Amino acid sequence: MLFGLDAIPLTEPLTGVGRYTLELSRALAIASVSDEFELAYPSRYAPINLSREGQTLSVNLKTARVQVGVLGRRWWLVGLPRYARRRGYALFHGTNYEVPLRAPCPTVLTVHDLSVFTHAETHVARRARRLRLRLPLMARAATLVITPTEAVRREACALLKLDPEKVVAIHEAPRAFFRPIARDEAAATLRRLGVEGDFVLAAGTIEPRKNLQTLVRAFERVARERDGSQTLRLVIVGREGWLTRELRALVANSTARGCISFTGYVSDEDLRALYSSCLAFVAPSIYEGFGLPPLEAAACGAPLIASRIPAHLETLGERASIFFAPTDADELARAIVEIARDETLRQKLSRAAIERAADFKWESTAHRTLEVYARALARVGGEA
Repeated sequence: MLFGLDAIPLTEPLTGVGRYTLELSRALAIASVSDEFELAYPSRYAPINLSREGQTLSVNLKTARVQVGVLGRRWWLVGLPRYARRRGYALFHGTNYEVPLRAPCPTVLTVHDLSVFTHAETHVARRARRLRLRLPLMARAATLVITPTEAVRREACALLKLDPEKVVAIHEAPRAFFRPIARDEAAATLRRLGVEGDFVLAAGTIEPRKNLQTLVRAFERVARERDGSQTLRLVIVGREGWLTRELRALVANSTARGCISFTGYVSDEDLRALYSSCLAFVAPSIYEGFGLPPLEAAACGAPLIASRIPAHLETLGERASIFFAPTDADELARAIVEIARDETLRQKLSRAAIERAADFKWESTAHRTLEVYARALARVGGEA
């Protein structure tokens, strides 16, 4: 059978949804060698090159840059349904919140999170309005829906008014590339990035939902407690997202601004070096659908500090992280100080993090996704 997947998330520098799309498609192709998988996207986007990720693609996984005209540029309404019919897709998987409303085949929709409903203020207003209008239509049109956690599954059933039988939670996973490396192996990377000594790390697209303001305020408190001989840095990794003015102003006026640095988007090699070398990785988000960076950091042995939100509690478990109330800068500061002072605690958290990350595999994600595909095909076949 030929399965289509949405490749539009791969046309930009890879972050959460792009990583999900790429790793899932690779794992699907390996898990089901008798099937073909095609990552389709319209020609208004520049060509993508999956081999740039440094891995050989399976022969049954290909990309398709679909030439579209005036009508076909309306991709979800005209271009994709027309192409899916011509190619004979058995099923199409919308990996980024969208599927055709009138598809010629069964469809599966991945809903990564519902923050546009639960935390609309953390998004650009126009985008949030658009998603709040479109997502319920897409979810109802899809044959089945996938969420990355049970937490989002419950939200999807409640907020999108979906039958619980229609929604399946399937965890994502850190890539095998992320593993602990020694500090001396990471030294050259850290020097190039200007990171010296002990540092606390945060990673992800810089946007309000990541709650970096609370982290900056907590870091100010920590910096005041340490004398000059114990300088600690805060390193924030990730591309610039949206609504970042308040964060930038907070950092510019912070008493600890000289110890706070932004690296921008970095390569996987750089990220692994940072994960493996940080004193602690902090995930301060007020909301997540899953949260890949904490699990990537865990796979590299980073001691974890995470906000006490449903997705983090579900994915990180009880032993692999210190948790704090998302808006409590004092509680977060105490957690950072505790980890900075206690090497035994750091080692304990590091071991627990590695063990927890090992529970998540893209192979398992792919097999469970294939089960959803089979259910969707049977569901439509049964209705025919």
